[in-house]
Amino acid sequence: MESVLTGARMGRSSGTAINDPRRVSLDFVRGPEHHPPMNLILSTHNVTLTKAIEDHIMDRIRKLEHLDRFAIDVRVTLEHDHKKIPERAFKCTMRLTMPGPDLFAEDSERDLYAAIDLVTKKIEQQIRKRHNKYKARKHTLAAQTKRKRQEAGIQ
Repeated sequence: MESVLTGARMGRSSGTAINDPRRVSLDFVRGPEHHPPMNLILSTHNVTLTKAIEDHIMDRIRKLEHLDRFAIDVRVTLEHDHKKIPERAFKCTMRLTMPGPDLFAEDSERDLYAAIDLVTKKIEQQIRKRHNKYKARKHTLAAQTKRKRQEAGIQ
């Protein structure tokens, strides 16, 4: 089953209206208005998608949205493998599409909520790493420009 979440505003108490279980709408609030809303594509395999699971995923996505407002969409896949040993029965994968390389993480756990939390934590670490690399590169360029100006005698 696959759901595409786009539409209603986050932070509202009556956030989502579920008419068709495969199509759910939810808008993410953006800082500047020129950023389009992020889409959440949620698919399941051998897992019944409940409101509680959906709300848990939405809470985690809000945190990622806060960290990087340039994300275009998030694809979350939830799976339950009946043949595996119970320690790693639930699998969650997440792909965050954004300008530049996409971010991807997956994890298998006994509890579905734990798998969702760990995947979100991995994506959050990747966002922070990417942001720190950008800041370091920007700082290095600024330092080089300052050094060149000082060598040229321009203050």
